[in-house]
Amino acid sequence: MLPDLERELLRKCQAGDARFFEPIVRAYEHRGMRIALGMMGNHDDATDALQDAFVKSWRSIGRFDLQRPFGPWFFQILRNQCRDALRTRNARFRLEALDERLEMNPADPETGPERAWERRAARERLWRGLEELSREHREILVLKELEGFRYGEIARILEIPEGTVASRLFHARRALALVLAPKAKADR
Repeated sequence: MLPDLERELLRKCQAGDARFFEPIVRAYEHRGMRIALGMMGNHDDATDALQDAFVKSWRSIGRFDLQRPFGPWFFQILRNQCRDALRTRNARFRLEALDERLEMNPADPETGPERAWERRAARERLWRGLEELSREHREILVLKELEGFRYGEIARILEIPEGTVASRLFHARRALALVLAPKAKADR
């Protein structure tokens, strides 16, 4: 969505017109779902967290600074909602088959079934590896590697300095590599 259009829609939302929040939801729901799924580990909990985050953002829209981008603000609310849900429900991160619409790298239609199988197996190894990481490592990897956020955006979402983003990302990548290394050898 174009920044000026988004700002105008948000201005109308701040004036109390809920009709203009729907395009905002549509613009952020797909990426938000992938983030929530990465943090929650299953589709049902991720859907609940995403819906709750949209409700919270609507209720707080009057306090949103229109000079700032909406995405990092919303994703911070979503992150906090996921953390709260994990804490209060005592949920544990678990692997669930991903809906085809949420695939990170869908198989190219021109590749054969063997390549599609390899991609699916690699994706399953990745999700199993993420399952074994700490919440902090898992969330920073989801934001950077799966969602492609820049360091500054991650810093705003996680409310940490950019230098901490770099450090945490380094350690998270290292932890994931250690978790995946024995599995990669065992899968061969």
